[in-house]
Amino acid sequence: MLNEFLELVQIKCSTRAERQVADIIKQKLADLHMEVSEDNTGSKIGGNCGNVLGYLPGTVAEAPCLLFTAHMDCVEPCDNIKPVLTEGIITSSGDTILGADDKSGVVAILEALRIVQELNIAHGSIQVIFTVAEEGGLNGSKNIDPALLRADLGYALDSSGSPGEVINMAPGQNKIDITVYGKKAHAGVAPEEGLNAIILAGKALTAVKDGRIDFETTANIGSIQGGSATNIVPDIVQIKAEARSRSAGKLAAQTEHMRQVFEETVKAAGGRCEVKISKEYDAYVLSESAPVVMLARQAAETIGLKPVIKATGGGSDANYFNSFGVPTAVLGTGMSKVHTTDEFIKEEDLYNSGNYALAIIKAVSQSKL
Repeated sequence: MLNEFLELVQIKCSTRAERQVADIIKQKLADLHMEVSEDNTGSKIGGNCGNVLGYLPGTVAEAPCLLFTAHMDCVEPCDNIKPVLTEGIITSSGDTILGADDKSGVVAILEALRIVQELNIAHGSIQVIFTVAEEGGLNGSKNIDPALLRADLGYALDSSGSPGEVINMAPGQNKIDITVYGKKAHAGVAPEEGLNAIILAGKALTAVKDGRIDFETTANIGSIQGGSATNIVPDIVQIKAEARSRSAGKLAAQTEHMRQVFEETVKAAGGRCEVKISKEYDAYVLSESAPVVMLARQAAETIGLKPVIKATGGGSDANYFNSFGVPTAVLGTGMSKVHTTDEFIKEEDLYNSGNYALAIIKAVSQSKL
């Protein structure tokens, strides 16, 4: 398992350019005697690769069909990764990410499947989906054909936190694109003829609620661009923002608040504002009594892991799989300081994630939904 992890993280796999690692994973799935396919998501999103799907028919007919998923892409910089193992800790050499996000999930799934077959362990049907372009928009799961999903319940191995941690709640997100219009003029000759779009935007920014709104709702102003020179009164500013909540009602309310503040504040100051709102993904909430959560807790306990059930403020492919009707929880794999060059994972957590996936297979094979 360690060797497989070290192998996969050294393959560059930028978002929308996962072809090389996908082909290797497809061969690994074929070697495990799984039905292997690739969908057409790549052509939908301008990538060179689609989602990779594998299916292993069950040996326990009455058991639910289980989904495991992880994503293949990494954030930058992910070229020429040199993994280093020192006293049980795996890092990069320091000038790239490591890629434990999410190769730790990929190898845990592969290892569990390998052990099932090597030891002839009874199991229900298992579907695996390795997604593309998860980073920056969940584009692999967003664009998969829901008709391809066979599973009754699932687990996305894609979170920090030690193996045994189960994410049962995650927010939905709205993207909010704001354009503020003023009037251009020469800043030295006739500034009174202009209307500064940056100032207009600033007035709205001071009035909008952002950051932590409540225990399940957040909002953020992510970027602002405008202006061209100090001697020109800027006539346009573009702002990118977001709102998130695990409550659909609160998400709608926060989004409407942001739209209203910008439109009304800018209009009152003599300018014009356009606000475009687009849904990124829906929230999901799985009760602690839901089978997908109870089975994860049970599996953790059987191998001596401490089950921790918690909510998160981030989105993942699980948001889409839940919206497609497959109850899907997210599992911690031990990856830490992801999306930075300080990313690391404990060797022990790598193995525990594989053992945990195996324990879940065993628990699901003995259950009935």
